[in-house]
Amino acid sequence: MRSDWARSYGQDRLPRYTSYPTAPHFSAGITDTHYRQWLAALPAQQPASLYVHVPFCRAMCWYCGCHTSLTRRDEPIAIYTAALRREAGIVAETIGHRHPISHIAFGGGTPTIMSPDLFVDLMGTLRFAYDVLPDAEIAVEIDPRTLTAAMADALGQCGVNRASLGVQSFDPAVQRAINRVQGFEQTANAVQSLRQAGVGKVNFDLLYGLPLQSVDSCLDTVARCIALRPDRFSVFGYAHIPSFKKHQRKIAEATLPDSPERHRQSEAIADALIAAGYVRIGLDHFALPEDKLAIALQAGRLHRNFQGYTDDNASTLIGLGASAIGRTPQGFVQNAVTTRDYLARIAEGRLATVRGYLLTEDDRFRADLIERIMCDMAVDLPEVARLHGRAPDSAIVDHARIDSLVADGAVMLLDDRLSVSHGAEFLVRSVASAFDAHLARSTAVHSRAV
Repeated sequence: MRSDWARSYGQDRLPRYTSYPTAPHFSAGITDTHYRQWLAALPAQQPASLYVHVPFCRAMCWYCGCHTSLTRRDEPIAIYTAALRREAGIVAETIGHRHPISHIAFGGGTPTIMSPDLFVDLMGTLRFAYDVLPDAEIAVEIDPRTLTAAMADALGQCGVNRASLGVQSFDPAVQRAINRVQGFEQTANAVQSLRQAGVGKVNFDLLYGLPLQSVDSCLDTVARCIALRPDRFSVFGYAHIPSFKKHQRKIAEATLPDSPERHRQSEAIADALIAAGYVRIGLDHFALPEDKLAIALQAGRLHRNFQGYTDDNASTLIGLGASAIGRTPQGFVQNAVTTRDYLARIAEGRLATVRGYLLTEDDRFRADLIERIMCDMAVDLPEVARLHGRAPDSAIVDHARIDSLVADGAVMLLDDRLSVSHGAEFLVRSVASAFDAHLARSTAVHSRAV
């Protein structure tokens, strides 16, 4: 049955629903003027989250879908970090007070590409400009190939308490095909350095659907990773969109697995992680039972944002850096995508906002529906509708899709409570898309559903 579902729905190109509406619907009609007004209106006592984007790497991984660029020199990184510190100050001045911060996430690119001194200075600026709460989660994405002992020590010194390490695959043939050669010992040494430095929580990022990848190579990678006992895993399907990321053209499409094979890889990884004691979290995360993410799932407090699944319930996300996306209760904003444009705006003392989206009441309704199905694999349509003053029968936009999923046994619909069947969790994006009022008129290119 699962393979039939993968064949029937796997080729659909759908959003990952880390936001609703998704970023392709942002427009230049939302400007820095809107963002200034939204920041100034933030409730003073409601904690916000920070996302800091560092768009630099030393080498390009051919699978990468992030906004990043290569640099061999340290000067551009120092200039950019200075701009981040300036932007943090501009945003704080606009808010008008030291706003409480409950989560900080550094993404990229490779955030640890900056020197330890630059990272310490940047964290000092953030703590000066904002009221970083004592129990705040501070997370950073790390390339184990470039992590130094000095940088690990700096992370610990700055209060970083969670690190996400890119692994992807330990298969040498796959690594060569994606231009990311990374030995197991490099990864193990990075984990040891981080834990010794006081960075107590470690996540691993894996990919399936890569060129030359097989179920056996996926399982070998998982077995090696489990030996290091990370707290969480993120397991994403490779999104091959060479029209969007030109470096992906270096990957031969003939070497990529089809949707049924991608599904077999995904489920083999999931089964191995569950057998090792990890709890499946939504579509693509796994966590140890004592991890905060697993606890949030059990308590019905799981959320989804641009970093994936999270226990962060802040309604405001402040994005710093080129291409960074933020959210306030009013809507979404995004900074200038290119580093050059971003630096120019910050040098002028301006917010770097270049586009965004003003949420409607219908958007808020659909965002809640989609978040619940993505997080809980189920949604009570009358209950969500009641919270938004809507009729339950207005929830589903694409009835044909839901009818098809129900007929195929992938979805159950009983008394207006919709749930994803056991074994069909990998189709949750297809289910969520039935609530998406923007999808039918979207021209954006998305990754395959499976």
